[in-house]
Amino acid sequence: MDIILTKVPMTSPEIVDAILALDERQLSIDLVENIYKCSPTSEEMEKLENYRGDKKLLGKCEQHFLELMKVPRIESKMPVFRFKIGFSNQLAELRKSLNIVNSTCDELRKSVKLKEVMKIILYLGNILNQGTARGAALGFKLDSLLKLTGTRTSGNTMTLMHYLCKVLASDYPTLLDFHKDLVSLQSATKIQLKLLAEDMPYISNGLRKVKLELDASANDGPISKGFHETLKEFTAYAEKEVKTVSELYADAGRNVNGLARYFAESPDRYPFEQVSSTLSEFVRLFKDCDKENRKKAEAARQKAEKEIEMT
Repeated sequence: MDIILTKVPMTSPEIVDAILALDERQLSIDLVENIYKCSPTSEEMEKLENYRGDKKLLGKCEQHFLELMKVPRIESKMPVFRFKIGFSNQLAELRKSLNIVNSTCDELRKSVKLKEVMKIILYLGNILNQGTARGAALGFKLDSLLKLTGTRTSGNTMTLMHYLCKVLASDYPTLLDFHKDLVSLQSATKIQLKLLAEDMPYISNGLRKVKLELDASANDGPISKGFHETLKEFTAYAEKEVKTVSELYADAGRNVNGLARYFAESPDRYPFEQVSSTLSEFVRLFKDCDKENRKKAEAARQKAEKEIEMT
């Protein structure tokens, strides 16, 4: 306990004042956490309530506990304080992630260039499989995109990905930069929907506890007047923000399911993380192969020029 107290560079009266004022300038999340750790338990409070001796005879921890006991329901106020301090940053991060998810779904589904590239891939695949049961396919699985670098054209001269890049460069040059439509895709690969799904109930439950403490502090009397007024303002603001983010979260859920179906996949079998990672890897492989094709073409051009000079 003494070790924890050394991490709090404030006197006990200053801590009490900061808590009752919900003063974030005085208390950071780390400080609130440390203060919460060295707050008296209900059993400790009961023992100290019955103490009638000289306070000077008490140890440092007991004196600290007595001071903190001036805060009504400190055990519930501290988590509320901690939630309030971290609320804006946590909500901003959640909103940022949800916006990336929604933007990625929108970009992938609305990219005309990506759609055309997919059609050409299907066309090339059917030509490659001509005469087989796969030669009249109407579509393909997203996983197949990553197999293009491992599939070679007839004659074993180049991979299908290199051939795709060559065809686009020759016949559809405006499609070579299709990946520029997908500006959010790389950021989306860093997002885990499972974590976002955990953040939403945490924020909702945190706000519920804030409202409970708001109602309880209304009956504390003058000592909690500043605390109650500040918490009331925060609650009004937080409720609006949480409602907005909840709607954004619901939109993301619908968009993610719609994205999987857009690529003829099941949302359960092919979650957003897999869609984004597969397409991001496809883009990377496509760029690499296109770059290699350009280098070979440039090398061939230079070789031809030298041969002409030597004749």
